[in-house]
Amino acid sequence: MDADRTAWEQRSVVRVIAPVEPRKLAKVPFVELADGRLQGVVSSGSDIERVYVSSITAGSLAMSCSTNNNRPCGALHGYACKHVRLLADEAILQYGLDRVARYLRVEADPGTGLNLNGPVERTPAAVVFSRFLRHLAYLEVPDSTEPLAELHWFPAMGAVR
Repeated sequence: MDADRTAWEQRSVVRVIAPVEPRKLAKVPFVELADGRLQGVVSSGSDIERVYVSSITAGSLAMSCSTNNNRPCGALHGYACKHVRLLADEAILQYGLDRVARYLRVEADPGTGLNLNGPVERTPAAVVFSRFLRHLAYLEVPDSTEPLAELHWFPAMGAVR
């Protein structure tokens, strides 16, 4: 093994960056800045078996919110429903107000947060929900320094010269 490689380069895991502030995982178990959107999974306040997949598109601030089986949220009408607002609040705790605002390409006010007024643009929930389920599956994988088979296709760092 190359003596110049650090310990994390020799493992299948990388150190996780801690959130800016502690998050409420029971309410918003999954939040990410990906695919040009702030997107994630928000627990229903009324039904323990229902979750909502919510997103805000960068630039246009188009919002989408539906259940995990693509039933639209009835409260999303050109302003943020409670699921979208919870998603944005938790993203700010996870990534910080400045980073979320930069990603969404909006102005941020430290006193009031993000101004989330945009059109409704329904996006399929399946991709985000699938990534959430994959995220949950990785949480159950025991700690190991051995490679994970499904991640083995990633090129090794330093292997290509």
